[in-house]
Amino acid sequence: MTRTAIVIGAGFGGLALAIRLQSAGVATTIVEARDKPGGRAYHWVRDGFTFDAGPTVITDPPCLSDLWELSGQDMAADVELMPVSPFYRLNWPDGTNFDYSNDEAALHAEIARLNPADVAGYERFLDYSKGVYEQGYVKLGATAFLDFRAMIRAAPALMKYQAWRSVYSIVSSYVQDERLRQALSFHTLLVGGNPMTTSAIYALIHTIEKDGGVWFARGGTNRLVAALIRLFERLGGTLRLGDAVTAIHTAGDRATGVTTASGWRGDAEMIACNGDLMHAYRDLLADHPRGPKTARSLARKRWSPSLFVVHFGAKGDYPGVAHHSILFGPRYKGLLDDIYKNGVVPDDFSLYLHHPSITDPGMAPPGHSTFYALAPVAHLGKAKADWDGDFGTRFADAIIDEVERRVAPDLRANIVTRFHYTPTDFGRDLNAHLGSAFSLEPVLWQSAFFRAHNRDDRISNLYFVGAGTHPGAGIPGVVGSAKATAALMLDL
Repeated sequence: MTRTAIVIGAGFGGLALAIRLQSAGVATTIVEARDKPGGRAYHWVRDGFTFDAGPTVITDPPCLSDLWELSGQDMAADVELMPVSPFYRLNWPDGTNFDYSNDEAALHAEIARLNPADVAGYERFLDYSKGVYEQGYVKLGATAFLDFRAMIRAAPALMKYQAWRSVYSIVSSYVQDERLRQALSFHTLLVGGNPMTTSAIYALIHTIEKDGGVWFARGGTNRLVAALIRLFERLGGTLRLGDAVTAIHTAGDRATGVTTASGWRGDAEMIACNGDLMHAYRDLLADHPRGPKTARSLARKRWSPSLFVVHFGAKGDYPGVAHHSILFGPRYKGLLDDIYKNGVVPDDFSLYLHHPSITDPGMAPPGHSTFYALAPVAHLGKAKADWDGDFGTRFADAIIDEVERRVAPDLRANIVTRFHYTPTDFGRDLNAHLGSAFSLEPVLWQSAFFRAHNRDDRISNLYFVGAGTHPGAGIPGVVGSAKATAALMLDL
């Protein structure tokens, strides 16, 4: 190996990029600030329960298995992916349930229960989703947009699929039932996007799920992270944990290496950052003119919201609670406005409830269940809540009460351990600007060429990977960004 690289951050994007580089013969070192790899896919083991921080929805397994196939290995030897069905159980305050899956007959029956006329509309929507999947994911998902010409080349396809419209708007043109409109548009929230403003291109998520399924790694998402680490180290890669990068060094317009909190200095021909964009430019590149200038530009952009997550372990098996549940609140657009525009932390909320022990009982002690309940909330630049104090505790209590009332009677009495993770934790642990959980908001004017580029425009050997770059957040998104960035670094 004659070429060298340093990757800052051991999230999914950083791991995928490092594996691609190492597989190609580039001697690669990952430097991670926290005591465990994973980034947003961190985890805790408490009182016999395993709690994944997220992400917990695994789609498009081939984008992951490709990383093993680069060196002729088999992902199944390192981690077991288990199918999840239904993909999601959706629940509304009036007690309506809707199981969303890729079982066509069962799904048509579910749609018909809401509105028989919408079955045909759903099929037309799925045709639309397949089209944007081919254009937006297959053709462009792992393509770096370094200049505006690349955006111009993509424009005809974007125009054809009305990319300027929102996901909710497109869905509404195909189905009439409001509950079904919510069921087919909420997915953008899983990547930080407002269904009312996120580009309709993100409707491709439906085809990713329908064709590839929804999966869970036995032992939790953390086991998938561990499998990626084993692969990387088998290939000869080096991992440094618990040592935050404090500066990226440059000579002129070339990155030369990094310094860490421990005083370690690493030099390399190429530097790639999987960390927060604002932190990278404002803090790590503070001594280069490019850093402060880009930080000022980033400060003017729209950042995705944060999350409030309550993790809890409870006595009992809860067979009636699906692996993934979406508990819609009494409002949809109004709640989204509070989160994305008004900066209000409302009394009502919509929740994503994760119940992994229904699929993998090993996530909890015998006779117990592991959960987390997640509420999207405004980022710290909009909502000034006392997340670390009494307000945070009361908010967590209200979430548990809602889960108990809606789907898990007597839950509170059965809880044996709990803790919560707040927007301020995202800021402290991940250097996330404004506590954002997904980096830049995925609106059209912050996508592709208008998102952070996979290679810096001025520092020619400084690269970016992860949620802040093209194509965006979510496991397929950040793994796709790694493919695009690796192609640049390897001159493919």
